[in-house]
Amino acid sequence: MYTLEELDAIVEKAVITLDLKGKPEELYEPIEYLISIGGKRLRPKMALMTYNLFSERIDNEILYPAMAIEIFHGFTLIHDDIMDDAPLRRNQTTVHNKWNNNIAILSGDVMCIKSYQYLAHAPAASLSKVLALFSKTAAQVCEGQQIDMNYESVPFITTEDYTEMISLKTAVLIACSAKMGAIIAGAGEKVSDMLYNYGYKLGLAFQIKDDYLDSFGNTLTFGKAIGGDILCNKKTWLLVEAFKRANPEQTNALLDLFKNNSISPEDKIATVLAKYKELGVKECAEEAIAGYHAEAREIVHAAGLTKAQESQLIAFADKLIDREK
Repeated sequence: MYTLEELDAIVEKAVITLDLKGKPEELYEPIEYLISIGGKRLRPKMALMTYNLFSERIDNEILYPAMAIEIFHGFTLIHDDIMDDAPLRRNQTTVHNKWNNNIAILSGDVMCIKSYQYLAHAPAASLSKVLALFSKTAAQVCEGQQIDMNYESVPFITTEDYTEMISLKTAVLIACSAKMGAIIAGAGEKVSDMLYNYGYKLGLAFQIKDDYLDSFGNTLTFGKAIGGDILCNKKTWLLVEAFKRANPEQTNALLDLFKNNSISPEDKIATVLAKYKELGVKECAEEAIAGYHAEAREIVHAAGLTKAQESQLIAFADKLIDREK
């Protein structure tokens, strides 16, 4: 079994060797650009890791489907950035700002198509299952994005609403990655379903941790300025939980902060963070992350795997949740 560091290196090499060139250049250059600006590559790493639990031979039958997931994820980012009118992605200019909206839409469309082309390299024996899983997941991600946009026009949503949204926008694609690797490796249905649930719980923890780091991370390790979500008035787990815990006076104070266009960005971030700490949101987020992480570990321990397989899954989960960026 490969180490997690070796699997990381294999994924990075596979990303670098992707051939995404084509003509007209205006259509394909944005795809190369988006893939090149980096990212955690979490989803292809997850697929490779779960595949490697059952097969030592890592070749194109898993590398191409793993890249399909990364390319599809890139497609969702391009389109999300257009909808959010986001200026930056990973501290780099977003595709629609670097080119224009029309090019970004078409480039994203091509990425979605290319993801299926790469997925088609899965072994014939598992291809129908892989396609069914991927297609269902792709639709769910779009559903999650629509729900996210719906929530922009309402002042309050519940924690349950937020969890439903991130389960579709984030968790199901991570879960799909985990299950896909197992399916391609020939693992049984029971184990593949277990790995889906494992990935799903980690996906929820991953998104809440992202929200947490945006407010309480260390700028030097997080890689970008703290408080971006606050400045965008984004409904994160922390904000939803803050409104849940706030009394009427505190609720009005928070609403006023997000409506106040005259307050400086620095003061807005500092004041909102102070409210989060006052309401105990920081500690509550830490508990939620730890809770989903623990549920993922429990799924692994109950799955009847070998000690080596268990250790790999636990190490992957720990590395994902213990991150500071």
